[in-house]
This record gives sequence, C-alpha cells and structure tokens, in this order.
Amino acid sequence: MSLQTLEFEGRSSVKAELNYLAPTHERPRTYTFEPPPGVPWTTMVNEPHGVHVRDARPILSDISVDTQGFGLVRHSSAVRNFYDDEEVKRVYYPESERLLKDLTGANRVHIFDHTVRRRVPGREDRRVGPRQPVPRVHVDHTVKSGPQRVRDLLPDHAPELLRGRVQIINLWRPIRGPLRDAPLAVCDAQTVKFEQLVASDLVYRDRVGETYSVTFDPEHRWFYIPDMRADEVLLLKCYDSKTDGRARFAPHTAFTDPTTPADAPPRESIELRTLVFHAGG
Repeated sequence: MSLQTLEFEGRSSVKAELNYLAPTHERPRTYTFEPPPGVPWTTMVNEPHGVHVRDARPILSDISVDTQGFGLVRHSSAVRNFYDDEEVKRVYYPESERLLKDLTGANRVHIFDHTVRRRVPGREDRRVGPRQPVPRVHVDHTVKSGPQRVRDLLPDHAPELLRGRVQIINLWRPIRGPLRDAPLAVCDAQTVKFEQLVASDLVYRDRVGETYSVTFDPEHRWFYIPDMRADEVLLLKCYDSKTDGRARFAPHTAFTDPTTPADAPPRESIELRTLVFHAGG
C-alpha cells in the first residue's frame, strides 16, 4: 500500500523543528577537518521548519525500502562492544552482510565503513570529541557519488558491477536503548522532488565527496521510530541506480523530540554504509 493513500489523522506524531538548506546560489561546501585560515567550516545556512514527525510503528507493515526509502527490522547482534572497531568489523560486518542479502536478494554486499556516534551536549560533529548526531536534513550520496564509491572502493570490478543494479543502504541502530534522545527522522522518498536535492561538497583531506542537502517542501512526510531498541535496525536507502519509480534517496536527520524526558541518556548509535549489488539489474 502506498503511504499516499494512508489516512494519518489521529496517528501519533510530534511537532519538531528540522533544519533544511536555506536557498542559495552557491554550491554548498563543508569541511570534515579544520579548514585553512579564513575559510568557514561550512557555507550551508540552515532554514528551520516546524514539521510533524509521525510514529512509523503502527504502519511498519506498509513501509518498504523500495517504496518509502526506509524500513525497520529486528536483529540481535553478537557484538559485545560497538566501540571496538575491530570487533565491529569482525562480527557486525558479516552479520550485516547476511542480513542485507536476506532482505534484498542481493548477490553481493560490500560494507565500506561505519560510524559510532555519542552525543555530547553542545558539541558539533567533526570538531572535537566523538562523532555527533547530524541535525540537518541530508542524503549521504548522490547520482554522481553513488557510482563513484563503487569505482573508488572496487576499481577492478566496477565496470561489471555498475552494469547491474547498485544500492547504497545504511544500517542504523542504537547502541543502547530504548533510544529517546536525538532520534532519527526519515522522509518518505515518495514526497521528495528531485529538484529539492541540492548537490553539496563534503571535503576530506584526500578527496571531495558529494552529498545532497535538501530544500523545504510542506508536502514532505516525516517519520521516526520511537524508543528504538538495540535489537532494531533502521534501513536507509541513500542511493539506487534504478530509475523505474522505486525510492532512490531517503532524506534523514537527527532531531530534538520535544517529548524526550530530561533525564534521557544521550544518544549512542552506530551506522554502517553498504554497497548492495544485484547482478543483471
């Protein structure tokens, strides 16, 4: 069932402020490291908008990664310490590869990195201390950077792999739950127009990546999963090479839930970024 046909009156939601990209005539650019003297960390200007973020739990059976661009699955991990990078790579990567193959029918999955975030009040991401939640509406990859990641990471096999269907799917889960602080909001990809996705530079020391910032539209439908547990995984589609009407890009953002208890522990989460391949398209 399309979410366009679902009736939302009476469904649980919270009113929250989400940071969209303010209209700009220049290409947005953000540094992942301290930029040269006189150069700003970012040229992006946030444009906050109050929106209703709906509880997706009652309608999870009507939501799919290929239609809305996101979905939720139960998955218990054998990882004992998500802050141990070696254990994550040794245990969680193979677990996640099997999970994605089972869920998508892919013949190959390549996990290319992961990020652990632990919110520290008042800190900004990529400055000092642990990685922070990103309170800005964005998509991690673009029409250009999706295929480029395949060429960068799997150069010997890229021509063959790019002839088939390629997806980039993030797996996002709380390290400790229930998660009530800085949850993740995801936009129904059906409600996002392509021209609202603004290609933006993400400058690393050795390369320049490309992400999408997003401009506001009151027709966007936003969802979240309240009280996510550590055995729940949110799948986010950040790229799909198919252009047949399936969801290709799912904007998302951390947000402040006004119903969060004052004593809620700060968010701790891990996200995996994966290339998902389907032979033959």
